[in-house]
Amino acid sequence: MSGLKTLFKQTFIYGLATVLPRMLSFLLVRLHTDESVLKSVADYGDVSLVFSYFVLFNVILAYGMETAFFRFYNKDDNKEEVVGTSAISLVISSFLFFGLAFIFKKQISVLTDIKEAYINLVIWILLLDALVIIPFAWLRANARPIKYAIIKILNVVINLGLNLFLLLWLKDLANGNAIFDSIYKPNFEINYIFIANLVASAVTILFMLPFYFKIKYSFNKTLWKQMMQYAFPVLIAGVAFSINETFDRILLDKLLPENIAKTEIGMYSACYKLALFMTLFATAYRLGIEPFFFSHAKTENPQKNYARILEYFVIFGSVILLAVVVFADVLKVIFIGDEAYWQAMWIVPIILLANFCLGIYHNLSVWYKITDRTKFGAYISVFGALLTLVLNFWLIPIMSYKGSAIATLTAYASMMLASYFFGKKYYPIPYNVKKISVYLFGSVLFSVISFYQFRGNYFVGISMLIVFLIIVYVSEKKTIKSLINK
Repeated sequence: MSGLKTLFKQTFIYGLATVLPRMLSFLLVRLHTDESVLKSVADYGDVSLVFSYFVLFNVILAYGMETAFFRFYNKDDNKEEVVGTSAISLVISSFLFFGLAFIFKKQISVLTDIKEAYINLVIWILLLDALVIIPFAWLRANARPIKYAIIKILNVVINLGLNLFLLLWLKDLANGNAIFDSIYKPNFEINYIFIANLVASAVTILFMLPFYFKIKYSFNKTLWKQMMQYAFPVLIAGVAFSINETFDRILLDKLLPENIAKTEIGMYSACYKLALFMTLFATAYRLGIEPFFFSHAKTENPQKNYARILEYFVIFGSVILLAVVVFADVLKVIFIGDEAYWQAMWIVPIILLANFCLGIYHNLSVWYKITDRTKFGAYISVFGALLTLVLNFWLIPIMSYKGSAIATLTAYASMMLASYFFGKKYYPIPYNVKKISVYLFGSVLFSVISFYQFRGNYFVGISMLIVFLIIVYVSEKKTIKSLINK
């Protein structure tokens, strides 16, 4: 239980570092979807399209080195060499990308259908974000969650503050004021969004600079090859994940008629954000469990703890799924500023469940990370990405963004099942499949009934949520009391 106590403490702090900033950034959805800020749903579609490419290139620029860092930092006796080698590798690759991207920015603009002015800002943001990957990983590996949380939260506070200033207040301040008038540009709102992001990233790298001054710059070529060998499948998996997560916006832009594509992307992206509650929970949990997986791999019977961790995840996740679905129409009023976006609310339960399946997959992935079979992670992720691409190409011309939502759920659910069955063969963990299935399918059943049959009837929805909570409490009474006492 002591190991689990450490996990929950770290998960809480990492959760704070993830949930609070993203909740603050969630307010940006409310700001950006306000018709007085971005003039149309299509403008928000433009912003969403750029951020879709952000996700893809963030993965490429990290190329699995963060996960390799954790593995070798806990495995290798010479930790300084691991830090130095991984840091030097990422610094060189990041600046190489930066140079090439600036040389070919016009071609990138044509290929991605993104304005060159946005490309300039995006390149700088990607560079700065890449340079903090290893410093943040070092904080996590050395159990420094407080500092990690403070810097992460500060990043988003600056981003949010600058968005508010540039999008809401600057125009009024510019009237007759020479300083503000020199900053303000009409019809520059999308640029301001990326400028705010750039300043926040710049402040973050300033706080992380001491890391680069105190590490030992020792590059071990043999170690680097081993780390790259470990990291390459993680990179493939990451690219595949980015395809599953955001490539649907890119395909919507390519496959739908030009006159409606950006509008459809805008509606889809805004309603997709309501699944953030599940994403936040799953991400915070993953940040806590990844170091835990490696640090407890050599303890006696770690499989037992891994099994219990998944049970807890499914219990909490099931409650979150049902709660968000029941109150989805309340949340849309709070977080999405314009009724023009609400047309895509149909996708919310689908995307919530998809992200729940993804969270379960991350928990199940312990078997190939612990046994150094990361190539299976790549195989499974590529399978999911191919499924996503095929279904999107097939369904988008027929169902638009509804097809994208169905494709996302199908891909993540398939990856979850594939990881479970491969894990049974290579690293058996005694998961309580019966209990997990009851919670998962019970939550899904109640969610479907509440949203698609009795949507807006809060008597039915809240009653189902209460019944589900009672079932959880009765079934887990001893565990809940034990955790509270601990």
